Amino acid sequence: MTAQPLNFLITGAARGIGRGLSRLLLQRGHRVFLIDNNAEELNHTTTTHLTSISSTRKDAFSAHLTNLRQPSEIRTAVSRASDFFNGHLDVLINNAAATGYVGGVGFEDMSLEDWNAQLETNLTAPMLLSQLCIPLLRKRADADAGGSIIFMSSTRARQSEPNSEGYASTKAGLLGLTHALAASLAPMGITCNAILPGWIHVGNESKEADQKGTRWEEGLSKEDHEWHWSGRVGKVDDILQAVEFLSTSKFINGQEIVVDGGVTKKMVYPEE
Repeated sequence: MTAQPLNFLITGAARGIGRGLSRLLLQRGHRVFLIDNNAEELNHTTTTHLTSISSTRKDAFSAHLTNLRQPSEIRTAVSRASDFFNGHLDVLINNAAATGYVGGVGFEDMSLEDWNAQLETNLTAPMLLSQLCIPLLRKRADADAGGSIIFMSSTRARQSEPNSEGYASTKAGLLGLTHALAASLAPMGITCNAILPGWIHVGNESKEADQKGTRWEEGLSKEDHEWHWSGRVGKVDDILQAVEFLSTSKFINGQEIVVDGGVTKKMVYPEE
């Protein structure tokens, strides 16, 4: 149990990085409100995966099925979170993203619907959530500081491979939103920062993986690990360290933290 439990709202919380963060934060004694658009995964996460962690703690977490492309559903989710946290939120983690488009259809064939799906999920929804959560994050009269907003961007905001225009654009957009909001919300005591994950392996963070007993290291080769200066592929635990740092350090504001094992700093030459 942590000395000071915090209230976290996490989007995209039923799978991948979001699920891992929810579990790890609960293990540290925090309270978590999970948002996701996949009913099957969210139900599994909340009724099976997380229950063993918080079975002895009352009201440790709650969840709401939410389509982040629907502003009305976002408003309902924030209202439910406010009720759950009794009007006080410490950290909003805008983690959800439409990731299935990376490396898919070529730019010349990308439809406007494909573009809008990424824009609305990856950039518009984080903006709306941040706006709606201001009353919950704002510094209270009896507190020295307010809450924190964390945007989960990506190293793809700075580097790209073919056919990733929508994803790269929206993840880069989150960086601009980060420093702009940091400036606007500073008088309210709210900090805004971004995390840029590199390769964070989450092959074990899903219902199917639980049913199969998939271990974190499955599917990773020796070369995959050695490609990183850290000597291994990233884990959700690495993202957690950045989240914990940004959640408690009120002097860090408008900044970007790259969590990639050093990969984006490597000099890469053409293979001979």
